[in-house]
Amino acid sequence: MAIHDAASQRLFVADDLRAGQDLLLSDDQAHYLVHVLRLKPSAAVLVFNGRDGEWRATLAEVKKRSATLVVDCQVRPQVAGPDIAYLFAPLKRSRLDYMVQKATELGVATLEPVLTRRTIAERVNLDRMRANAIEAAEQCGVLRVPDVRAVMTLEQRLSAWDAGRSLIVCDESAKTRDPISALRQVPRGPLAVLVGPEGGFSPEEFERLAGSPDVHRISLGPRIMRADTAAVAALALVNATLGDWT
Repeated sequence: MAIHDAASQRLFVADDLRAGQDLLLSDDQAHYLVHVLRLKPSAAVLVFNGRDGEWRATLAEVKKRSATLVVDCQVRPQVAGPDIAYLFAPLKRSRLDYMVQKATELGVATLEPVLTRRTIAERVNLDRMRANAIEAAEQCGVLRVPDVRAVMTLEQRLSAWDAGRSLIVCDESAKTRDPISALRQVPRGPLAVLVGPEGGFSPEEFERLAGSPDVHRISLGPRIMRADTAAVAALALVNATLGDWT
């Protein structure tokens, strides 16, 4: 769905949204609107919470360190995005930021860091991930912010697998070289996409994945990609064949 008003500032808020509601902004949000953008009272702002659609609000009260919005009317209803979980081996800071932003723009429902045997960056700042996801959603016009899940090992995640959710594993050794053909064999329904670490999955992890009935391997072409690039490529392919681009 097209953005209703691409020129207006968008803010993610945690509050429920309804007409006439007052929203007290966080210190950072107030500072950004008043001191960075220099908005004045009566300026229009778009707000969303990932549940109630997008609403137009008006900057009503401005103080030195705080600001209040009054919610006016809904401009876009909430729409359900594709049920795609994105599983990934954690990356180093700047590349993880990029990956979270792009996965959010591509409409994933959850972001799930999983530790593999060859994972390089094992410490994950979940609060930073959430902040990056919110910022990406604000900037690109999506109405849903993905849920950031706690870190698990790959084995733990596979052992607690959701019944009926297909797992698409990016694997350069996949037998079918054409990813579109491979994805057309995946049943429609809840999905997960898994991109491994830079060094690839270990033989034991490949064996574990091969033993899972819901696993489908896809190739991402003849070139080896960095993990953050692979995220964009894989999610674009999945959206185009099984997601909400069709």
